[in-house]
Amino acid sequence: MERSPGARRRTGRTRPLLGTAMAVVAAGALTLTGLVGTAQAADVNVAKNAGFESGLANWTCSGGSGATVSSPVHGGAAALKATPAGQDNAQCTQTVAVKPNSTYALSGWVQGGYAYIGVTGTGTTDVSTWTPDSSSWTKLSTSFTTGPSTTSVTLYLHGWYGQAAYFADDISVTGPDGGGGTDPAPTIPAAPAGLAVGATTSSSIALSWNAVSGATGYAVYRDGTKITTSTGTSATITGLSADTAYQFAVTATNAAGESAKSGTVSGRTAASGGNPNPGTSVPKHAVTGYWQNFNNGATVQKLSDVPANYDIIAVSFADATGTPGGVTFNLDSAGLGGYTVDQFKADIKAKQAAGKSVIISIGGQNGTVSINDSTSATNFANSVYSMMQTYGFNGVDIDLENGLNSTYMTQALRSLSSKAGSGLVITMAPQTIDMQSTSGEYFKTALNIKDILTVVNMQYYNSGSMLGCDGKVYSQGSVDFLTALACIQLEGGLSPAQVGLGVPASTSGAGSGYVSPTIVNNALDCLARGTNCGSFKPSKTYPGLRGAMTWSTNWDATSGNAWSNAVGPHVHALP
Repeated sequence: MERSPGARRRTGRTRPLLGTAMAVVAAGALTLTGLVGTAQAADVNVAKNAGFESGLANWTCSGGSGATVSSPVHGGAAALKATPAGQDNAQCTQTVAVKPNSTYALSGWVQGGYAYIGVTGTGTTDVSTWTPDSSSWTKLSTSFTTGPSTTSVTLYLHGWYGQAAYFADDISVTGPDGGGGTDPAPTIPAAPAGLAVGATTSSSIALSWNAVSGATGYAVYRDGTKITTSTGTSATITGLSADTAYQFAVTATNAAGESAKSGTVSGRTAASGGNPNPGTSVPKHAVTGYWQNFNNGATVQKLSDVPANYDIIAVSFADATGTPGGVTFNLDSAGLGGYTVDQFKADIKAKQAAGKSVIISIGGQNGTVSINDSTSATNFANSVYSMMQTYGFNGVDIDLENGLNSTYMTQALRSLSSKAGSGLVITMAPQTIDMQSTSGEYFKTALNIKDILTVVNMQYYNSGSMLGCDGKVYSQGSVDFLTALACIQLEGGLSPAQVGLGVPASTSGAGSGYVSPTIVNNALDCLARGTNCGSFKPSKTYPGLRGAMTWSTNWDATSGNAWSNAVGPHVHALP
């Protein structure tokens, strides 16, 4: 917070001491030691929580009229807002320790309706000053002298009856320390957290971040260069190029210096006259394939190599950041034979132009993302949306194999949906154990977001035997395993259009559970048409069944695309 500069006090003893010293010198004295008096301490601001950075600590406001706000502020991250009502003038006071027979400078910054600042109990003449309505921050200043026995005064702020709320910030009662001390000198603030991209246009990107205690301002960096400052917790960056990604970071500042930079976020401007992430319509019957952003022995692919039989391509995988819930994407250019980010982005656009959806998958076997509170849920939504803006992804796939919290994952996905709009594609790839009961966290999440969920492609592999919807045990690798477990989801509340069969593309794609494309197609027929069933036959058919998924397009390519060439046309021919 702003502090009045310290000034050495002058007393009536200074000039006589100086005169005495001169006389001693004239008399031939050899030293001036002890003749200049005791040095006086610098004046301090004896008001506490003068910038309202600690809420209303040390202040008492009449009738509950006061509150702290983050905007508007004169300095730091907070200010007082007090609202007169009826016969209450919204008076906020604090008791301030002062020194007898001393002079104090009183000041404060105000805005809004009629605003007064003053002190009572000085032991001499109480003082106040005021201003009528002000649309910008205005400084009020006066001074007072304490009486011979005055050790405290009452500092007050108030508005006026029937007038608008007033704002106040950076209050100062500057003079000798009365024994109560002063607020600690400012230290360099912490780096801001919660940096997020908001609304975008073809030439601007809105940013917001969390307030930092003790900060009086913030600096915004674009691609490593400081471009603007802000006294609040948001800024809109203008003058940007259309359909272009930028990297942003923020620092917090005060009189002590500048903090380290926040975590970096990516923001992409809209294309001229349109959305930077062109929406695609997922077909009624769709094939989902996971594309590997790494080389594990399967065929290395560019996105452009993925066959046209795939309708949804899930890019695997996003990486966790150091921020709880935060994710990012790092293209493995070296592992993918020099595949560049620009080529990757161009291939996404080309797939979308062909009617395909390209989404970012979160998790996988080694995924470590955890969404277990509101903060991590917000970080997740913001970071996924940032990746969508940077790369043009159509949505997100949830493939967290170490469990999830339905409450906060629901919150995260709904927040993401509110940012991305109705074209958002959301898929999920739970393990079989995760969808055995509607009381499971994965199943609850799917039902919680049923209105915005695209498809759940349960992994019918690496599982072992499981219960079907008829209560019987079925072993993986059979038509019955696929149909009887899908039945649990179909009868548990999901729409048929939200159910897909997830299987490996080859024997190398999973440790166990591989089934031939013929078995996959038989299971699809059993569920959608009531034909080609095994021993289990559903009580009804589900012609709206979404389709099938495979891990992965790369393992499919290793087998000459045998899986997609057989299953793709069959899915697209479902009723």
